[in-house]
Amino acid sequence: MTNDQPQTSHPAGTEPPGTAPPGSPGTGSPGSPASGPTADAPRPTSTSTEPPALTRSPFASDTFTSATFVTVGSGPRLALAAVWLLTRAGMLLLLLRDDLGIGGVAREVALYEHWYGKFAAGTFPPGDTTWQYPPGAGLVIMSPGVLPWLTYFQAFVTLTLLADAVVTLALARADGARLTHGAWVWVCGLPLLLHLPLARYDVQTTALAVLALLALTARRTAAHQLGGALAGIGAMVKVWPALALLGTPRGRTTRQAWTAAAVTAVALLATLALFFSESFGFLRQQGDRGIQIESLGGTALALARSAGVWPGGVEFRYGALEYVGPYVSTLGHLSLLLTATALCWLVLWRIRAHRWTPATPYDTAFAAVLLFTVTSRVISPQYMIWLLGLAAVCLTSRHTVMRPVALLLLPAAALSALAYPVLYFDVIDGTPTGLAVMVLRNGLLLAAALLAARRLWTSTVAGAPEE
Repeated sequence: MTNDQPQTSHPAGTEPPGTAPPGSPGTGSPGSPASGPTADAPRPTSTSTEPPALTRSPFASDTFTSATFVTVGSGPRLALAAVWLLTRAGMLLLLLRDDLGIGGVAREVALYEHWYGKFAAGTFPPGDTTWQYPPGAGLVIMSPGVLPWLTYFQAFVTLTLLADAVVTLALARADGARLTHGAWVWVCGLPLLLHLPLARYDVQTTALAVLALLALTARRTAAHQLGGALAGIGAMVKVWPALALLGTPRGRTTRQAWTAAAVTAVALLATLALFFSESFGFLRQQGDRGIQIESLGGTALALARSAGVWPGGVEFRYGALEYVGPYVSTLGHLSLLLTATALCWLVLWRIRAHRWTPATPYDTAFAAVLLFTVTSRVISPQYMIWLLGLAAVCLTSRHTVMRPVALLLLPAAALSALAYPVLYFDVIDGTPTGLAVMVLRNGLLLAAALLAARRLWTSTVAGAPEE
């Protein structure tokens, strides 16, 4: 089903369905195909607020970035709900069986339950090398306690599905005109990771970031403060949601959101430190991490090992399989340097940007998380949950420049599920199949990060500043 339907005449004094006054949400800017010239009026000229042409690659063509996403068909919300129910039922069935590939995806929930016992004793996991999360993560780990009539596993999965449903509803509501496909990308993209999202708390973290971003683009002061508070809570849960604030427009919105985030984060941190001991123990474990086998650096080492030029191996450390051997420490330091470089680039972008659209906060958060993901020493498969959520938020706005980047994430998510859990033994052993999957997946992520950075810069920085 497409939106390419023939135009029909309309009675005098009425507007065609789907149109709105210039400048209202969901309409194109002057000069765009959505507001083209009539027979009695000259074609409007471009304004300085329009982003310049981004690139002449196939990804930037009008056919790819507009028609492709419109003609896929957004469908009624009833269809969205039906697809959500069917796909989540399939994910739940896979989780209950938990026998794909290496299996044991649900073991992570058993680890959460072990930590839950530590929190009940008033402490964060002391000396546990697998605990590498900010203190706010403890709130998510403890949340199944609100459903005491269920087992921990049942309660955790129930709350994860609830968070997933909240994200879906928020995205569908943000796309009220049903002209973009944010909710569909989330609903159909998450099952590409198979049952893994139901056994990780990253769906809850992503929900905080998605709701924060959607609130930040509202007009009300209270919404900006709420968005900042949600981002602050998210930062205390898993750090990266703080990047949702990077693209807020300068001035009052930034002050309101950033202040709310800082106050919320400090208050939450102080409260947790007051009631629980070992609140900052995660810093020791995080600082000692090595090169995980699914990271870009890990793929480079796997290729070197396959070629016989690197003699290292794989070892289970800090809750993940990492490479050990010569040059691993150097590669880890290089990864940290690249992460710092990405941060400096984002700061430079913030200083130089002079063109903001309603989608700029979304696009900035998406590009920032992509950059930090590809430069990380660890690219766990659940990182794709974050990226799918942010891509979906971008696609709720017709102003986004991240449509081609979002499209690259879908095959990357499918390849992530192949890498873990389906073909994880091949990835560990560095077989040709395992190497091919990781090279393709990480190649797509690297291409997505570079394309996102370029499109963000070109759409907001390139060209003369507005007068």
